[in-house]
Amino acid sequence: MTLTGNYNMSAFPRMIKVRQVLNSERLDNPAEALAERLIESGYLSSIKPGARVAVTAGSRGIHGIDHLMKALVSLLREHGAQPFIVATMGSHGGGTVSGQLEMLESLGIDESTMGVSVQASENAEQVAVTESGVPVFVDRLAIDADAVIVMNRIKIHTAYHGAVESGLSKMVAVGLGKKEGAETCHRYGLGDVIVDCFREAQKQLNIICGIALLENANDEILDIAVAAPNEFERIDSEFLERSRYIVPGIPLNEFDILIVDEMGKNISGTGMDTNVVGFWRRFGGEKKPDYSTLIVSSLTAESHGNAMGIGLADLTNRRLTGMINYDATYANAMTSQWSMGRIPITLENDRACVEAALTKYDPETVRIVRIKNTLELAELAVSEALADELSERNDLEIAGAALPMAFDDDGFLV
Repeated sequence: MTLTGNYNMSAFPRMIKVRQVLNSERLDNPAEALAERLIESGYLSSIKPGARVAVTAGSRGIHGIDHLMKALVSLLREHGAQPFIVATMGSHGGGTVSGQLEMLESLGIDESTMGVSVQASENAEQVAVTESGVPVFVDRLAIDADAVIVMNRIKIHTAYHGAVESGLSKMVAVGLGKKEGAETCHRYGLGDVIVDCFREAQKQLNIICGIALLENANDEILDIAVAAPNEFERIDSEFLERSRYIVPGIPLNEFDILIVDEMGKNISGTGMDTNVVGFWRRFGGEKKPDYSTLIVSSLTAESHGNAMGIGLADLTNRRLTGMINYDATYANAMTSQWSMGRIPITLENDRACVEAALTKYDPETVRIVRIKNTLELAELAVSEALADELSERNDLEIAGAALPMAFDDDGFLV
């Protein structure tokens, strides 16, 4: 496509801000609640003075994870333990020590903020084989620790659906499995092997307990549960069912174009959550939501160049592709699904991408949805053609007048 830079702004539809009416129930002080529930559980009494306790830390942008982690390690020190934080993110961060530590630092987790050692390793040891023949790997740092505490958010997974998805069990089977464990679980099918791999892996570890986190529709901490290892699967399943009814999506089933302002590993393991942009974009099947074109505009700094999930998009810009660390992206994509690392059609800027997408539509009637990212969905923007339909809905509020699409001097959406 020839990019002339001569754009007729009247050819772009006007956009209207919309706010979803979401349940905002949350814990007022999650860090305090975590400490209270951990003390009430009694699990800390089993930790001997001076014990080296490994605390897991993943790559997800969990709300206030730095405050929760700080509260946890502080409590462990008060009980005489010597806690340290271990990067627990499978192949994320390129699977390298430096990449994993950079991911944690971007989440506010490093030695200066936590007051304890933050460690990462590329050394995963095969510790078992499941009955179905799947090799099981565990981080040497966790094996050598006197005790382990697992903390993770329970959430719907982007690659499969089952009784246990993202949560405590996966944190052990895949997160502590490092690159080898992540590759193995993906190769044999995450939904088929996670539970069995977790069961074998936890036999090699002295897991004191797990801390399960559940977020509300605004990505704030709604609930926290402390569980023994033999309760991980139950808590994972119970919180997962609650999550299915909480997590917001795009409040439309049919439209034409989806614009995603930013993607990233701190937003979703697939950069853009397939439960939001459409499971079909990764695996085919029913188009829900049903639309034709996905434009993605930017990659978060917290991703450190890992653009895993870029393959979900149809159009992007040169700014985003210029931010990609291909080694990290391809390492992640080859662990799970190669197509997730494919680069879409790349044009000069957002204005060129929108112009290209609009060649199939009449600007007066085109149905466009624009979101910040797939994690923050309380507010979005829609083209004027959708105004009448949305104004009749009780779960949505029109938050402003229709305004022209705005681009900066470099042609990027503002």
